[in-house]
Amino acid sequence: MTAMAKPRLWVPGDWNALFGFGTNILVNMLVLTGLLRFVLKMPDDIVFGRILPAVGLMMCLSTFYYAYLAYQLALKTGRTDVCALPSGISVPHMFVVVFVIMLPIALKTGDPIKGWEAGLTWVFVQSFVLMIGGFVAPYIRKITPRAALLGTLAGVSIAFISMRPAQEMFITPLIGLVCFSVIVVSWFGGVRYFKGIPAGLVAIAAGSLIAWGSTAAGYNYGGMSVANVTQALSSFGFSIPLPAFGHVFSGFDFLGVILVTAIPFGIYDLVEAMDNVESASVAGDSFPTTRVLTADGVISLVGCLMGNPFINAVYIGHPGWKAMGGRIGYSAATGLVVIALAWFGIIALMMALIPVVAISPILLYIGMLIGAQAFQETPKSHAPAIILALTPHLAAWGKLMIDNALGAAGTNAAAVGFDKLGQVGVLYHGLEVMGGGAILGGLMLGAIGVCVIDRTFMKAAAFAAVAAVLTFFGFMHGEAIGFGQSPLMALSYLVVAGVLAGCGKFAMVESKPPEVEHGAHAVAT
Repeated sequence: MTAMAKPRLWVPGDWNALFGFGTNILVNMLVLTGLLRFVLKMPDDIVFGRILPAVGLMMCLSTFYYAYLAYQLALKTGRTDVCALPSGISVPHMFVVVFVIMLPIALKTGDPIKGWEAGLTWVFVQSFVLMIGGFVAPYIRKITPRAALLGTLAGVSIAFISMRPAQEMFITPLIGLVCFSVIVVSWFGGVRYFKGIPAGLVAIAAGSLIAWGSTAAGYNYGGMSVANVTQALSSFGFSIPLPAFGHVFSGFDFLGVILVTAIPFGIYDLVEAMDNVESASVAGDSFPTTRVLTADGVISLVGCLMGNPFINAVYIGHPGWKAMGGRIGYSAATGLVVIALAWFGIIALMMALIPVVAISPILLYIGMLIGAQAFQETPKSHAPAIILALTPHLAAWGKLMIDNALGAAGTNAAAVGFDKLGQVGVLYHGLEVMGGGAILGGLMLGAIGVCVIDRTFMKAAAFAAVAAVLTFFGFMHGEAIGFGQSPLMALSYLVVAGVLAGCGKFAMVESKPPEVEHGAHAVAT
């Protein structure tokens, strides 16, 4: 075809990509719905009447836009093999906003709607980070060690993504462990199922079969019931997204907590999007990075203003969908499928037919990949820095478990007494300080660790000085943003900065042997 000929909007390979990518999106939507209903205890009228319609709108805008970019690239180059970038709800951020923002605020206020509003504000802030960051992302990526960025994300994946689904699997092992085995033998072991059916779909089908089989036998193993299906069928209807401006701005009451996570994860989004665009470029399709990042921000902003507390992202995996035969049409068609699922109440029926524990292994798998990614995509020598970046998240998770347990008993740590807790090995105040602002805390500790390992002590001192400033204003090691929030911790970081600067200027240091980075991207956001 010539450069002026119109590209084909649909080719046979788009069917393969639509089925594979559409299944991926479906699983993500089922997970998202399960988190909203069973973790956050969000009312069904909000989940199915407000949030999911807004999710459908955002994802449709996203997939249509990236189909348009692919069309423009095909028209410009005259090529017939241009493949649209895959996009959708950012999976890591889905869990971050639920477990780090929405759940703690819902528990603290006793109102899941407040958690939803905080999630909307979180996306509102992140949207502007993405839009502005398109112009500064290359600089941020240049100065921040990858081990620090991925290490703090690995901490989230272990503490807040992996632990709960793993526990659910072992509570209901006949479904959980069987579904987990179906997934890992395919996604880790390379086993292909009949006619290439995606492993996630096979696992969900297997779990549903076990659950409904036990229900038919009178055991009700998995919580399935005909009554739930009947109720879901009654929810069939047509729900369109409605403006949620008031809810977005109500979430600003929690802005201090939100900024601590929204800004660093916005930076991570920038880096990840650049990596994914670069991956597509290597596969032969060069898309403009700034336009991609800006689009993610604008589309996420539209979604949040309509009630969606989850951010949009370009997914990794473009070369795979291209190799499968996907071109332009699969992306737009996925958007139409999502609209149908979200606006007509179909997701409600699927949730009534599928046991939650059948989805849990998928969440654990995602957590495993995100955690492993930090070690696979960085030099081996940086592994200690990654472990350092994990620790604030483990502290935050431990504190959350203690708070929830004491809250269920009608008390709290202060009432019990820090000394009494310490006598039984629970250093609550240590967890509180270390886990405060864990996202930035992990990022800074990981960056300092990498720089020390690489013997770039002046750069390590600079990160320590930045950590001191962030701590002083409550972005790290604190529960709120303000002036002089953690002065002793801030002073400690300043002293560390001085030590590191002294090492950089005066210490005799052995040279570090060169090391080649290894590994490749393995997780789809």
